[in-house]
Parts: sequence; C-alpha cells; structure tokens
Amino acid sequence: MVTPVSRSRHRPRAVRVAVAEIPLSTRRTTRQQQTAPAPAAAEPAVPGHFLCPISLDMMRDPVTAPTGITYDRASVEGWLDRGHSTCPVTGRPLRAEDLIPNHATRRMIQEWCVANRALGVERVPTPRVPVSAADAAELLAAVPAAARRGDGSACRQLAARARALGKESERNRRCLAAAGAARALSSAFGQHVDRLALTALTATGALEEILAALVLFFPLDEESRRHIASPASLDATVSIMSRGDATARATAAVVLREIASSCDAECLDAMCEADGIHEALVKLLDKPVSPPATKAALVTAYYIVQHADHRAASRLLELGMVRLLVELLVDADKGTTEKALAVLDSLLLTEEGRGDACAHALAVPVLVKKMQHVSDMATEFAVSALWRLCKNDGFSGGEIEGTCKAEALQVGAFQKLLLLLQVGCMGVTKERASELLRLLNGSRSGVECIESVDFKGLKRPFL
Repeated sequence: MVTPVSRSRHRPRAVRVAVAEIPLSTRRTTRQQQTAPAPAAAEPAVPGHFLCPISLDMMRDPVTAPTGITYDRASVEGWLDRGHSTCPVTGRPLRAEDLIPNHATRRMIQEWCVANRALGVERVPTPRVPVSAADAAELLAAVPAAARRGDGSACRQLAARARALGKESERNRRCLAAAGAARALSSAFGQHVDRLALTALTATGALEEILAALVLFFPLDEESRRHIASPASLDATVSIMSRGDATARATAAVVLREIASSCDAECLDAMCEADGIHEALVKLLDKPVSPPATKAALVTAYYIVQHADHRAASRLLELGMVRLLVELLVDADKGTTEKALAVLDSLLLTEEGRGDACAHALAVPVLVKKMQHVSDMATEFAVSALWRLCKNDGFSGGEIEGTCKAEALQVGAFQKLLLLLQVGCMGVTKERASELLRLLNGSRSGVECIESVDFKGLKRPFL
C-alpha cells in the first residue's frame, strides 16, 4: 500500500530552501538597485566655435568684426566701452560701428540649443537689431518736426518710440543720447507748449510722453535745461506734476529735480517764479505717489530754498512744509531721511520755520532719534537742525523760553551728543554738537530723561 505524500509538507520546505540559498548581501544589493534613482544626464559640451573669445560663454548675439573674429555683442561692446580700441584677438583697430551681426552663427547656435533641449539647454532668443546712428538721427529729427506742425499724435508716438528703443538696451540708449535725444525732446516739449491752448488734450498726452522719454537721457546739458526751464515749459511741467496721473506726476518731479540739482542760476530763478511749483511740491509730499517722486520733490525743494533766500521758504512754510517733513521723518528710509532733514534744516534758518518746529510735538524727538544710526549726512543735518532750535529757543515763537532744550533733554539728546563726540564727528557737526552740549547742560537740572526710541513719554499728542 502506497502512502500518499502531502503537498503541504513539501511546499514550505522548498520555499525555505530557496530563500536560504540567496545571500543576504545579494538581496540588499538587488533592493538598492531597484530603489536607486536613475543618474542625471550629463550636460552637453558647447561647441568651441559657439563660445565668445572674451567671456568664453556661449554667444547669444554673435557679431563679426572686420578682422574676421566673431564675438558676443555684449562682451565686445563692453570691451570697447572700457576704453579699448582694438580687436581683443588680433590687436587691429576696431570700432563699435564696424560690428556686423552674424546671423548664420546665431541660427546654428539656436539649432544646437533646440537639438539639446531634452538635456536642459534653453534656446537662445533672436536678438533685436540695435538702432543705428542714422536711424537715431532720423527719429530724433522727426520729433521736433512733428511738434512744429502741431501734430500731437505723431509727436507722442515718436517720443514713445524713442523711449522704447532707449529702454531696450544700453547700447540703444547711448546711441540715441549721442544723436542728441535730450535736446530734441526738450526742444519738442517747448514747441508743443506753445500750441497747448489750441490742442490741449492731444498736446497734454504728448508732453507727458516727451517727459517720460527725456528721463532716460539724463544728465541734461545746458541747452536742454534751458528748453525745459523756460517759463511756459515750467508751467506745463508743474501742471503735470500737480494734476497728472501718478506716473506722469512722478516723471515731472524727476525732471524738475534734474534741473534744480544742476545749480544753474538762471534755471533756478525761473523755477522760483513758476506758478504753483511750491503747491505742487507740497502736494506730492502730502499725497505721495512713489518713493522716487518723494525724493525728487525733496531735492527740488532743497535747491529752491537754498537759492531763493527766504522767499521760497516762506511760501513752503505757509503750506505746512515743516509738519509734512516731521511726519515723513518718523518712518522714512535712509535716502528720504537725508533729504527731508536737509530741507528741514534749511527751513529752520527762518524764524517762522523754527516757530513751526517748536510747535510740533514730534519735531525735537525726531531730530534726536535721527542723530544716530542713519548715516553721516543724516547726523550732520539732524545736529544742525537741533542746534538751530536750541540756540534760538525762546525767540522762535515758543510760549516758554527753553521749551526745545527741555524736550531735547527729556528724549536723551545730551547722552546721544556725548556718544556722538566720543565716537567721532568732524568739522561743523563737531562744533555744533559741542555747542549743543553747553546749551543743554545749563538746562539739565530738574529734567527727567526718557527713552526716545518709540517716542514714549511724550505729553503732547501726535499731530
């Protein structure tokens, strides 16, 4: 009798033998191979004739010199801009005007990029053709010609074209500037202003576009400044800064800053006499449109106050300039702080300005705070402004003599001045800081010093 063999007894034994016959190290290696990521594809090598001899990078806008050598446009133009006048490879004379676009090499580079796209190579975009000197001269001659005809639409389009070309590349901007872009645009602005009454709507759009293009070609030469600083042109610019949209107001403010900072006495005389310029500057500070516009308005106000003695200062003070400056200084950045302190220090030369500052609850605390941790320029103007207030304390419209000195002591001016002198300051700032210490030392008895970082402890409300 044959006894049947159970299948369940043989199957487990076979499995155990099979598992036992696989070494542990082999099993681990197999598992790691299954889970390991695939190696990244190697980056393709760029063909040598695609590399610029100057930067050794793949060319994006290849141009060929008369010597037969091909370079990337940005590299070879940068080489020439640094004062070189020869081909970097051959040493033969080379000018920027002699460079010719190498379209064949550019297309080969683009085809190679497309063929290797799967390996992470991005296609080089087709570069725009840079403007030539002849094209720039033709365009700029057309702008004032359109203005003389009174064609506001054409003038606006031509100015927009010049602006677009200038923003497209630094090379285009330099080419247009060398062709007299600033003079052409400023001349067209002046000619268009004369026709403003006849075609007000069209001309206004053209004027704003001309100013926007003109900003690209700073600094302005004397002839360009005189075009914009004529009485009619200044009135139009001030009108745009006062009643234009946000972008136009900022652009007009930057143009006025460029004229004012040139320190051209004739231009500054005209600016001081321009109708509504003080109101427009104050409005731009009271209702700011952008940080650059705010800084431009402060610079313009500074030069006007410095040039016009007390006339401009009196007008700005009537419009509440001190209050605006003090409140602007509370949380301004470094550049705005320096410029606002400069304007405030100039206004404090007048008795009316010192009276307005003494009457403001935050004037003295802000000046004390800005004496440190901003910049050397801010320290200089803050010390000077506080020195003017304390030196004339009791003669600036204050109700009680010594009010400013007492406030300065309360917010820690004495300690900060001591530290400032220990750290080191030079010239007029050192002299005024020392005199301030002497002035404050006579008022120290009975005055409690409080922390001024957050202007805590002030008795008067925030105005």
